[in-house]
Amino acid sequence: MENTKIESPIFRLREFAKPHRVSFIGSVLLAIIGVASGMIPYFAVANMVVKLIGGEKNISYYVFWCSLAAMGFILNTIFMNLSTTISHTATYATLEEIRLRLVSKLSRVPMGYIVETPSGKLKSIIVDQVESIESTLAHLIPEMTSNIFVPIAIVVYMFILDWRMALASFITLPIGFLCYKGMAKDYEERFRGFVAESKKMNNTVIEYVNGIEVIKAFNQSANSYEKYTDAVTGNAHYAVNWMKDCQVFMSMCFTIWPAVLVSVLPFGCYFYMKGSLTIPVFITIVILSLGIVEPILSAISFTDRIGQIRTVVGDVYKVLEAPELQRPIEEKSLNDLTIELKDVKFSYDKESQILNGINLRINPGTVTAFVGPSGSGKSTITKLIAGFWDVTEGSINIGNINIKEIPQKQLMKQMAYVSQDNYLFDDTIRENIRMGKVTATNDEIERAAKASGCHEFIMKLEKGYDTVVGGRGGHLSGGERQRIAIARAMLKDAPIVILDEATAYTDPENEAIIQESVGKLVANKTLIVIAHRLSTVIDSDKLVVVKNGKIVAEGTHKQLLSHCELYSSMWKAHIDAKDEA
Repeated sequence: MENTKIESPIFRLREFAKPHRVSFIGSVLLAIIGVASGMIPYFAVANMVVKLIGGEKNISYYVFWCSLAAMGFILNTIFMNLSTTISHTATYATLEEIRLRLVSKLSRVPMGYIVETPSGKLKSIIVDQVESIESTLAHLIPEMTSNIFVPIAIVVYMFILDWRMALASFITLPIGFLCYKGMAKDYEERFRGFVAESKKMNNTVIEYVNGIEVIKAFNQSANSYEKYTDAVTGNAHYAVNWMKDCQVFMSMCFTIWPAVLVSVLPFGCYFYMKGSLTIPVFITIVILSLGIVEPILSAISFTDRIGQIRTVVGDVYKVLEAPELQRPIEEKSLNDLTIELKDVKFSYDKESQILNGINLRINPGTVTAFVGPSGSGKSTITKLIAGFWDVTEGSINIGNINIKEIPQKQLMKQMAYVSQDNYLFDDTIRENIRMGKVTATNDEIERAAKASGCHEFIMKLEKGYDTVVGGRGGHLSGGERQRIAIARAMLKDAPIVILDEATAYTDPENEAIIQESVGKLVANKTLIVIAHRLSTVIDSDKLVVVKNGKIVAEGTHKQLLSHCELYSSMWKAHIDAKDEA
C-alpha cells in the first residue's frame, strides 16, 4: 500500500514533484530574474514622465531609458519563457510519475476493486484529473512568482515616493477581497460535487457507448436513454447553478479590484491641491498603481486552482491507498504444482457469502472441470486460484505453499488464463499474441498462431499479423478473438491453464477448432476448465459439481451420473437440448 503520513494534498503533490525539485527551483530563480527584468520598464516610464514634466529635452536621455525599457521587456520574455519551459518539462515528468504509480497500483489491488470502481471514474482520475494538475503546477511557479513579486516591488517603490498615496491605492482591495470571499464560499465542496457529476457523466457515456448495440436494437436513442440524458443534464445544471450562485460576487469582485484610480485620483488631487504632492510623483504613482491589479487578479485565480488540486490529489490518493493483495517479494520453490483448496470461503462485499467451505485437490497434469448452474461460484473459484482475489477464509495452496506467500509475478508465471470474453487491445494481432511472452520472436508468435488454428484467417487479412484489431478486438468474430487468446496462452507456456467458458459464445464449427487448439495447449499441463456444454468435458479426469457456493459432488462422468442427482439432471437437459437442435 502506498503510505504517507502527510495529510495536506499540496504536500502530497510535492512528494510526486520531489525528484524534479532542481528543475522547479531553477524555474523559480529564472522567474525571479524575469520579474526583476519586467520591473525595468515601469521605472523607465516613471523616470521619463518625471523628466518630461521637468522640461528635460535631451533626446539621448529618453533614448537611454527607452532602450532600457525595451531591454527589460526582452529579458523578461526570455527568462519567463525559460522558466515556463523548465516548469512544464518538470510538471509533465511529475504527471508521468503520478500516472505510472496509479497504473502500477491497479496491478496490485484485488480484482474486486477494479470491478466495483466504474471504469469512467478511473479514466477520469488517471487522464482528466491528473491532467488538470498541469495548469496549476506548470504555471504556478513562474506566474505566481511574477504575480507576487511585481506588486510587492511596485508597492515598496510607491511607499518610498509617498506612503499616503501607496495606502490610497489599497482602498479597493479589501472590498474586492470580501466579494471574492463570497464568490469562493464552499468552493472545494462545490468543485467536488462538480467532479462527482462529471464522473457520473463519464461512466454513463462509457456505458452508453459499450451498450450501443443493445440501444440500437431496441430502437432507443441518446435522448430516450434516460440514464444518459439525466447524467448529461445533471452535469450541465450543476455547472450553471454554481455559476449563478457566485455570479454577483464575481462581477463585483472583478469590477472593484481594477478600480484603483477611484481612490488614487481623488486623494492625489487633494494632496496636490494642499501642496504636499508634486505632479511628477502623482503621475508616477498613477502609472505604477495600474500595475498592481493584474498580477493580484492572476494570483487570486490560482487559489481556485489550489482548491481543485486538493480534490484531485485527494482522489489520486484514494486509489494509491486502496488495499493491495499482500504478496512477498522473494520467490518460492514450486517443484510440486498440486493445487489444494482448504475450507475456502469468499465474499465480494463481506456480507453475502459466494463460496462456503470449498475443499478440493487438483493433481498436476490432470483435467478438472467445474460444472453447475449459472451463478453457483464456478468462475469465482478459478479466479481465486489465479490469485485475482484473496480468499475471505481458508487457503489455496500450490505445492503446500499458500498462494498468498507466492510473489504475484511468480504465481502469474505458473498460469495461463483464458476467459469467455478475452480482451484484445487496440493494437496489431502480433502484439496482442506477444503479450503472452514479451520477448517472443515473430517465428514463435506464428508457431503459436498455427497451433491455435488462427494463422490461416490472420493471413487472409490485408496486413496479416500487423492488422490492428480495434478496441476489444471488435474487428474480429468471437471465435477468432478466442483463438488469438489461446495463441497468447500457448506462447506463455504456463504449467497451469484455466479456461473459463472459453467456447461459450462460439458456433459449433469454431468450437471444434478451439477444442483442438485447447488439446494442443494443455498437453502435459494442469487444465482447469469451466464449460457450458457438458459434452466437451465428459472425458475430464475429474468433474466438480458446484451449487450455491458449495461443492456438492466430484468424480468422473460415469460416477456422477450414478451418484449425483444434480449432474444427472444437467446431463439429461444437455442431451435433450442437443436432440431438439
